[in-house]
Amino acid sequence: MKSLNEELEWRRQQHLYRRRRVTSGIQGPELLVDGRSMLLFCSNDYLGLAGHAKVVAALCRGAETYGAGSGAAHLVCGHSRAHHALEEELADFTGRARALLFSTGYMANLGAVTALLGKGDSIYQDRLNHASLIDAGVLSRAAFKRYPHADMQVLQRQLEGRS
Repeated sequence: MKSLNEELEWRRQQHLYRRRRVTSGIQGPELLVDGRSMLLFCSNDYLGLAGHAKVVAALCRGAETYGAGSGAAHLVCGHSRAHHALEEELADFTGRARALLFSTGYMANLGAVTALLGKGDSIYQDRLNHASLIDAGVLSRAAFKRYPHADMQVLQRQLEGRS
């Protein structure tokens, strides 16, 4: 078994070693990364609102009113009126009885998949699916099968083997 240092060195040589980069400034199409200006193609700020003046001002007002943290999980100590009002507005907007917000896309995938699937169900996933979907599939306790990336022939065989 390789030592930790040997494993890290191997990863560096294989160009598999990852490191977090330090960014500066407001997220947008361009961002300072490790002191260099770069185009940003990996943002989750899809609508470009992270640095919008009205959004920043609303965030500041919200922090002054509600503080800067949740305190604990919603089921432990509840959630703010603002959070509740947003869920109600989203439910109304989408024509649903209720809406539930998650803190990240990862958590949303975990919550949705484990709520909808369980023992007795089957999940077929592309091997390159996001880690959140893979983890959710395993945690759901459904029968879990993966197929090579975009290989519909293997998926078809897996599906036929189930019938």
